[in-house]
Amino acid sequence: MKSKRNRIRSLIKLFLFGIFLIIILVSVSNYSVESAVKGKTYFKLEDIPHNKVGLVLGTAKKLNDGGVNPYFQYRINAAVSLFKAGKVEFLLIIGDNGSTGYNEPNDFKKALIAEGIPENKIFLDFAGFRTLDSVVRAKKIFGQESITIISQQFHNERAIYLAEEFGVNAIGFNAKDVKGSGGLQTKLREYLARTKVFVDLLFQVEPKYLGDKIVIE
Repeated sequence: MKSKRNRIRSLIKLFLFGIFLIIILVSVSNYSVESAVKGKTYFKLEDIPHNKVGLVLGTAKKLNDGGVNPYFQYRINAAVSLFKAGKVEFLLIIGDNGSTGYNEPNDFKKALIAEGIPENKIFLDFAGFRTLDSVVRAKKIFGQESITIISQQFHNERAIYLAEEFGVNAIGFNAKDVKGSGGLQTKLREYLARTKVFVDLLFQVEPKYLGDKIVIE
């Protein structure tokens, strides 16, 4: 009986130690990203430098209940304001088109055109399955060495960190954030996503697809 209790105590200690390591890893990852990109995201149009291309990170247009995803709408608003202010000349929409009937880039394109963005100023990339894929493809497929990333601040920070690790000079224009429980859940997932950044870099993960180069002009 005593031996069994000792084994249980050992397992509990091991479990708690594992939880402690995870917390440390998540905390260090989050701090590393925030520190590295400090001062590289912007809220005000008058403050942000010009770049030829604005990289809009995709997300679903609709929520599970059928309503418009506020992350989608706020990124549209940010992209439109950035373009109309002359801070970018083209918009590159990168998103997921991994299944029939789900097409993030086309949803963004339609919304941007409805807001007055010329169609010939919009480029689409249908293989942006992850943020890593998005920033690497912006360089290797679309030839951009310097970009303005358009998403919410927490997403911009991670994307900028990844972009710079792959040799892309990146800044971010912060779309309006989402409040409430939906925003909180996204922020919690972001902590884990930032931890995965370092795992991907450690194992030198590359985009799922590359392909032929596309010239933006």
